[in-house]
Amino acid sequence: MKRAGILSLFTLLFLSFIVVWNRSYESGLEDAYIPLDASDAVPSIPSEEGVFKRAEFALEYDKMPYDENHQRSLDTYYENRAYYGAPPYIPHEVTEERNMGGNSCLKCHENGGYAAKFKMYTPVTPHPEMINCRQCHVSQLTASAFKGTNFPKNKAPKAGENNALVSSPPIIPHQIQMRENCLSCHAGPAAPKEIRVTHPERVNCRQCHVLNNKKTADIGNFKKYLNETK
Repeated sequence: MKRAGILSLFTLLFLSFIVVWNRSYESGLEDAYIPLDASDAVPSIPSEEGVFKRAEFALEYDKMPYDENHQRSLDTYYENRAYYGAPPYIPHEVTEERNMGGNSCLKCHENGGYAAKFKMYTPVTPHPEMINCRQCHVSQLTASAFKGTNFPKNKAPKAGENNALVSSPPIIPHQIQMRENCLSCHAGPAAPKEIRVTHPERVNCRQCHVLNNKKTADIGNFKKYLNETK
């Protein structure tokens, strides 16, 4: 009887072990889920969401051959701007001053293509949803009374010199507001050759590339003087 009791105990313990291990194994296969209250919900970050908007073209960009004779460069990229970070000029005639967005601009600038008139590929806009293009982009060819100024341009960062380490991914040297679609400027035949990405299929750009665009200068100790009346 004593031996039978011991065997029964070991059998019960072994079966309990099997049951507990099986439940633990099945629980490990389930996806983690944490319920969130409506008050704790965090809205999507536009700067993170935007990098995926042209992701459907990533593999197409990877397979596109590059036209060495008609590719853009950073010199032409920055030459068409009033200063570093400014919206690009419109370097061609505009048929109608109020003709904007999908009726005109997006026909060429939404997905790009070769422009025989300029012997280069049309830049792809990173924000095709903003159709009031003339709100920010002005014509470079104008006969108005405005004259050029001696306003100094900010120096644009040089490609290959904004890495934290020699082998680290380049830091994003510019603001990403309205430029969240990274592949619009960094992939495809219209991308400047110096900043054309070698891996457009990795569409989660912000996973490796971080922002470092806060340029500040030391102004010393700030003092506030009050006008005292006696």
